[in-house]
Amino acid sequence: MPTTEIIQQPTTVRIEAHAIEVPIVETKNLTVSSKGSIILKNVSTIFPKNKITVLLGPSGCGKTTLLKCLNRLTDLYPDLKLSGKICIDGEDILDSNKDITAIRQKMGLLLQRPFPLPMSIYDNIAYGLKLKGIRNKKIISEKVEKHLKEVALWQEVKDRLKTSAQRLSIGQQQRLCLARGLAVQPEIILADEPSSALDPISSRVIEEEFMKLKSDYTIILVTHILRQAKRLADNVVFMYYGEIVENGPAEQIFENPQTEILKEYLRVGH
Repeated sequence: MPTTEIIQQPTTVRIEAHAIEVPIVETKNLTVSSKGSIILKNVSTIFPKNKITVLLGPSGCGKTTLLKCLNRLTDLYPDLKLSGKICIDGEDILDSNKDITAIRQKMGLLLQRPFPLPMSIYDNIAYGLKLKGIRNKKIISEKVEKHLKEVALWQEVKDRLKTSAQRLSIGQQQRLCLARGLAVQPEIILADEPSSALDPISSRVIEEEFMKLKSDYTIILVTHILRQAKRLADNVVFMYYGEIVENGPAEQIFENPQTEILKEYLRVGH
């Protein structure tokens, strides 16, 4: 885990109540530590269904760690210790008896830099479909087209589906990775600064796709870019030193911040 995530001086903060929403994901007193150092402290929040929730805050505040907890990528780091609960559809995924593969199949993951598989554009998406047990070539082809259309990539690649995915531009690769994630029929899309490596045009395309996709998916987006958060967020979780300072509807957070640290963050970010 990057050392920038580790808190040296935990800060006492205030959690603002927000309007009741239907949660698909909920954390309850989630605490993460590594070798005695606290990374996340008593994080309790909800991620409403079919909304874009933005995890906002300065670098090193724990946003990415929280995202990794949601699909248990934290299991890859033996030094991390987790306590509390993470409930998805009402079930605590930190229960050791839970099937991690099944948990992760509920989620599509989009990272800062795209990592297309070393195969063709077509096979990048077909791979996920085959993992789901789909073998019928006609059905696979139909779904490849469907998911490429979902991310507005079909028209750009329909005549070269058998060419290497690594020959695509980085913006196209990111959309392909999004399509690949959608192919396993997730409920939730986890996105960790997915436009940070993209040019402004490609970044805007990704944002536009998120706005369309939220009608069918719950999206949890990590960003430190305030302008992007304001464009996309329905719900905001503002973090600082591993704790939630304020959370709630985007309009409440941006127009009526309650804490000095959030007011300062918004002032500097303008």
